[in-house]
Amino acid sequence: MGFGSYDESEQQQQDVGGEDDDDAAVNVHEHEYEGDVTVETGGSTDDLLGQLQEIKENKEE
Repeated sequence: MGFGSYDESEQQQQDVGGEDDDDAAVNVHEHEYEGDVTVETGGSTDDLLGQLQEIKENKEE
């Protein structure tokens, strides 16, 4: 076989659109969520930064 040659039997046996493809499809809308998310920390930024600093100091010990 030279450059650009191919086996014709391989070309004829390709499955162009089988039923198995439907099972492998990804539903991009499966986990959609419409709504709002709110988070209440209960502390000021300074309080939270202080807690973070304490955590970092305790890890170093």
